[in-house]
Amino acid sequence: MEWSEELVAGLLQAAPDAILVLEGTRIVLVNDRAEELYGRDRGELVGLDIEHLLTEDSRLMLPERRRRIMEGRPGTIGSVTTTIRRRDGSEVPVESSVAIVDTTQGRLVVAVVRDLSERARAEQEKARLRDEAQAHRNQRLESLGQLAGGIAHDFNNMLGVIVNYASFVVEEAESAEPDAAMMAADARQVIKAGERGTDLTHRLLAFARREVVRPEVLDINRMVAGLEGMLRRSIGDKITLIVRPGPDLPPVVCDPAQLEQMLVNLALNARDAMPGGGNLVIDTGCHDDRVRLRVSDSGRGMAAEVVDRAFEPFFTTKASGEGTGLGLATVYGIATQAGGDVTIASEPGLGTTVTVLLPAGSREVPGVSPAEPVPTAGHGETLLVVEDEDALRDVAGRILSGAGYRVLAAEGGAEALALAARHDGEIDLLLSDVVMPGMLGKDLAERLVVVRPGTRVLFMSGYAQPVLHSQGTLDPGVALLEKPFTANGLLTAVRRRLDG
Repeated sequence: MEWSEELVAGLLQAAPDAILVLEGTRIVLVNDRAEELYGRDRGELVGLDIEHLLTEDSRLMLPERRRRIMEGRPGTIGSVTTTIRRRDGSEVPVESSVAIVDTTQGRLVVAVVRDLSERARAEQEKARLRDEAQAHRNQRLESLGQLAGGIAHDFNNMLGVIVNYASFVVEEAESAEPDAAMMAADARQVIKAGERGTDLTHRLLAFARREVVRPEVLDINRMVAGLEGMLRRSIGDKITLIVRPGPDLPPVVCDPAQLEQMLVNLALNARDAMPGGGNLVIDTGCHDDRVRLRVSDSGRGMAAEVVDRAFEPFFTTKASGEGTGLGLATVYGIATQAGGDVTIASEPGLGTTVTVLLPAGSREVPGVSPAEPVPTAGHGETLLVVEDEDALRDVAGRILSGAGYRVLAAEGGAEALALAARHDGEIDLLLSDVVMPGMLGKDLAERLVVVRPGTRVLFMSGYAQPVLHSQGTLDPGVALLEKPFTANGLLTAVRRRLDG
């Protein structure tokens, strides 16, 4: 069957690649895509020796190619990757597939030429992305190493204080004539070091966006105004605090304790950047349907390479012992956990501006009512305390027993269920750790409440987000006591849960 010239021409034009038909090495027919690829019109290409379209390196391949074509049988010769030169002098990598066709006009060569520029660019982009990913992995590893080193350094210092002062207390208590005042003073040093460790833990959790948050609808201007006095005392007399509240701001939904911590951290950083005094400006406003909190200082500023690392944990330019390197890392964690953003603008000698953008809330800000003191004493209620850490379980039991509660203690979920099954009376409250070997506190609570529906539940944990939270917020009905806790904190939480 013979095909019409129109059909052959249509096939040539429909092909997505350049097609050249040659007699020997002379071009006799091309399609439109060939004109685009080589940057030459049809009249210029037809009659041209294919050698004129190749680079010098590619021409070296032509003699062997020609021999194979002339000696070969009709059919596909195969493909080869070469480089062509366009009219404008630019070079393009191509893949040429060649076939020999015997016709009534003689032996012809059909070359299908595919532009590999996009493929090459894609490979280059893949290589670039691989290199970037590797660089990011290296940077993350470096940051993790810095984080681990900072944690180890700070906690080792605190543990050194705790162990040594606790030893002093023991030595004094076992002496012939114990000095109660000295033991009390040493014990206070232990408590102080423990509080520093608690603060460091909360900072780390805030940076990692794993802190337990209790969001409220807040008026950010009212929040700043309420902290103004404390901030003035914190920054000292050399620095002038200027507060510029924006008008008609919508409320934000944020944990007030975290927002306070963020403002204090920014104010203290600004103070340290202005040892000779200066201005600290806190202003609020709206920006793209978000509430803006901006803290600016007139201090020494930061170089670009310092700004790039400013949010890294334990990164600090301060002298040893003058800063933890967690201030801005904490600000970053708090802002992002609240669904916001934080940016830094700084130049050496021109000061620093930190801008926090928080999502605007849609609810009305509730009025502030004074908190009423919560009673902490027990009235003989029975509490089931479940904690896999022996020392902490003993501490909790000792505190609760001393306050008038009856305490049943277990080290895990299975033992707690067995203990509850043997207990004849009521169990008024389950106080359970969240993450325990064998059974999570959540699973324990669900199983216990099935058989004892009147038992209330209070969880305790230092890291409860993975099992108790949805996107960083406490699930409805979940009561959580954060570790480490004080005696008053434990008793207050238990009393509140019992009293509903």
